[in-house]
Amino acid sequence: MRRERIVADVSRLPTVVYGSRNLVSWGTTGFMVIEGFSLALCAVTYVYLRKNSDVWPPHGTQLPQLLVPTINMGLMILSLPLALWTKRRAERMDAAGTRIGLVLSSIAAVVIFGVRLAEFASLHTQWNSSAYGSIAWTILGFQGSLILVDMYDTIGVTAIMFLRPESKWFPEVADNSLYWIFTVLSWIPLYFLVYFGPRWL
Repeated sequence: MRRERIVADVSRLPTVVYGSRNLVSWGTTGFMVIEGFSLALCAVTYVYLRKNSDVWPPHGTQLPQLLVPTINMGLMILSLPLALWTKRRAERMDAAGTRIGLVLSSIAAVVIFGVRLAEFASLHTQWNSSAYGSIAWTILGFQGSLILVDMYDTIGVTAIMFLRPESKWFPEVADNSLYWIFTVLSWIPLYFLVYFGPRWL
């Protein structure tokens, strides 16, 4: 019979960790790096197509409307303090505060995603009408997919925190909030590119 040999005592190690000490956090960081490069590629493609076009947008295409996109940009920026607050509540393992932050974050994500869908009409072009329409829809759609993913993740972790509240979920909440911050910040330069690019470039 083989005897087991104890090589280390890990009983005193923490069961809940945040940031680089948390394996899930590395996965979230990886997603942000990959998606950040994808969004940068979209931006470079937009500029490349613009520099190779005499008229941008094409003749007969109206400039994109600014009202709805600007409202959504404002909503996204206003959601940043909420995401930071929720992240801090999770890092302090404040269950009540974390639940409040998650509920409000879920509502904010649903509203912002709904307004994002309305933004497509503000482009005044279709995805298959021209290179201009294709890249504008691609940028809006791809970045919108990040909002959609985080919306479902936020709603899901909110349900978990109410139905099966365990300390192991607090790092997930913190990562979720960090991902939302990335999603919002990544949209700021793209907002100016998509909606002011046809006016300035």
